[in-house]
Amino acid sequence: MRHSKSSWKDNLPDHERPLAGRGRRDGKAAGELFERIGVRPDLVLCSTSTRTRQTWDRLQLGGARVEPVEYRPDVYHAAGADLLGIVRDTPDEVRTLLLISHWPAVQELVELLATPDPTDENWRSLSEKFPTSALAIVQLPGQWADAGKRDADLLAFHVPRG
Repeated sequence: MRHSKSSWKDNLPDHERPLAGRGRRDGKAAGELFERIGVRPDLVLCSTSTRTRQTWDRLQLGGARVEPVEYRPDVYHAAGADLLGIVRDTPDEVRTLLLISHWPAVQELVELLATPDPTDENWRSLSEKFPTSALAIVQLPGQWADAGKRDADLLAFHVPRG
C-alpha cells in the first residue's frame, strides 16, 4: 500500500510531512475497504515517516485490525528491490503481510512480484498510476523467501477515496 495523501502546506522535512485532509479521509476509507473485503494482515511493516504512520492510524480508524505493527526505517526511501528483500525476510508463519510505503517503490515491488498481464484491468490501472492510498493485493505461489520471480498473481488493485 502507498501512504495516503500528504500535506505540503508547511515547510517540513520530507520524513515529517503529515497527512492532508484528503489523506485522512482516504486512509479511513482504506480501512473501511479492508474491513469490507476481509483484508486481515498478520503483520504490518510500515515506513517510519509521519504520513505512513498516520495512514496506519487512519486505516485502524476505518476498521483495519492487525497486531503487530513494525515501524521500519529501512522501508522509508527504499527502492522496489529493497522492499523485495524485506518481503523475502518475512517469517514463514506470516500468511498475510501489509507493507505501507512510498511511491515509486511500492509500484516497483508489485512489478517485481507479479506476472504482468496487460489485458487485466488491475494491471492497466496500476501501470497508469499508483496514486496515494492505492492498495495492490498480490498472492504469492510459494514462500516469502522465494518472492520476486514475477510469478505471483495481482488479485486486486484498489484506490479508496473518502
